[in-house]
Amino acid sequence: MFFKIFIFILFFIKSSYAHELRPAIANLNIYEEDNITNANLSIQLNLEAIIAGIETKHSNTKESEKFGEYQDLREMNPAILLNQFNSKIKNFDNKINLTSYNSNLNLILISVVIPEVGNTDVIRDTIVTFDIQNIKEERFKFSWDKNLGSIILRINSIYNKPLYTELIEDGKKSKWFSIKNKTEVELFQNIKEYTLLGFKHIIPRGLDHILFVLALFLLSPKLRPLVLQVSIFTLAHTITLFLGALKIISIPAIIIEPIIALSICFIAIENLFTENIKRTRSYIIFIFGLLHGLGFAGVLNEIGVSTNLFISSLISFNLGVELGQISVIILSYTLIALLFQKKSWYRNRITKPISMIIASTGFYWFIERLFF
Repeated sequence: MFFKIFIFILFFIKSSYAHELRPAIANLNIYEEDNITNANLSIQLNLEAIIAGIETKHSNTKESEKFGEYQDLREMNPAILLNQFNSKIKNFDNKINLTSYNSNLNLILISVVIPEVGNTDVIRDTIVTFDIQNIKEERFKFSWDKNLGSIILRINSIYNKPLYTELIEDGKKSKWFSIKNKTEVELFQNIKEYTLLGFKHIIPRGLDHILFVLALFLLSPKLRPLVLQVSIFTLAHTITLFLGALKIISIPAIIIEPIIALSICFIAIENLFTENIKRTRSYIIFIFGLLHGLGFAGVLNEIGVSTNLFISSLISFNLGVELGQISVIILSYTLIALLFQKKSWYRNRITKPISMIIASTGFYWFIERLFF
């Protein structure tokens, strides 16, 4: 019975992971040409969700009654999908606002780049780019239509080298930012935003990290060895998170992501052939933790970090990751260890079957990430 429940939960989480609604990412790049300040605004977004009208109250597209239409759009080649966008979404530039004290900047749509249809278990990110000419003001607020969901704003300016970034929730406006001077970021707000980003990277978006922690838990659900394993993993991924975010170490995601999947598979398979935590497992966990940390750093670098609060952003993001992992451990301990760890059949009915599922999932991801 427990085995069937776990398969259902795993299927549900995998489905959620494949169809989650993520924040869009807006890059506002300020440059100068013939002593005139110009900009381009490049937005990475889920175009199919926008065309289908998936409501932002949902965290997952499968929760929406328009999911069927959304799936049909995901199967369309770029040319047909672009036609759907042009016919259904009128005046898209009017849904995006860069507002100064005196006016709203004029955005000119110059391109919509849609990737070819690939693995439909992975969101297809479209890049929409606007041109902005002859900017005369200095301070602005950014916002876009509340029906388009959350967005991460990143500002790169030739006048203001420190990167400014901000997570803007549904329908809200950004803080006032300057394109020519350093924009001050409130420390408490920064801590809150990056802690939340770190937590969300584990729950609900980090199924691979969830399964890795669960695999650590399954071999020995006793608290002391579990805390030891997770502490080693935490130490390792904290090191590479900082080194990766600081660009001291940089390994492409195309290399890191398949290895992370393989690490999940390895730990789960080890659970099938040993009943005790051996010393070598600590070293293996540490090495895999280093790899997972580079994965975290890749996500953080994609989002961007405000340069003037760089360290607090890293610490907060890492704190959010830890809170996510602790939540996974508490949930596992409550639903599995407290109920079943003293049963004579614990290893044969829980550790081995669930580890086999995790190993199979990790191997599937490894093949998928390596070849697709």
